[in-house]
Amino acid sequence: MFTAFAAFVLIVLALQFSAPAVWLAVFVALFVLFIVIWGISPLLTRHWLTTTRLILRQGWYFRGTFTLREIESMTKLDEDAPLGLRAQIMRRRLYVTGSKVGLLRLKLRRARRFWAVLGAEADVIVFDVESPDTFLESFAGRMASLAPIEPKRADPYLRD
Repeated sequence: MFTAFAAFVLIVLALQFSAPAVWLAVFVALFVLFIVIWGISPLLTRHWLTTTRLILRQGWYFRGTFTLREIESMTKLDEDAPLGLRAQIMRRRLYVTGSKVGLLRLKLRRARRFWAVLGAEADVIVFDVESPDTFLESFAGRMASLAPIEPKRADPYLRD
């Protein structure tokens, strides 16, 4: 909606003879900047699952790296989610979505702050992937391959 409004204003300014060329140039520059950041940047969204980390990326403006140890669970999400990078502060939920299909819900063991959404704190992250079943299967395989955490283990000097 904003893009359509900005294009309309740009056309009106261009057709008026009394509009200074500097105003028109500034508005065109801001319009192009808006299109590049919020129009093209989400097309560069990719998520990676490495052997020890999950990396979520939303365009040029968000990158979240999570070690597999700080992830409590990951499940499919069947509810509706907003598009883009958004935070619901009261629910402590972060949305990193470019689509409303293939949504996954990531639950962290501890909440983290995300500066890309003005320092909002979240412990649930919703993101989308092309093939959620394959992604969940890969995630489960990686989680199973991690060494178990031993909270109380023998002293390395055998001084139990």
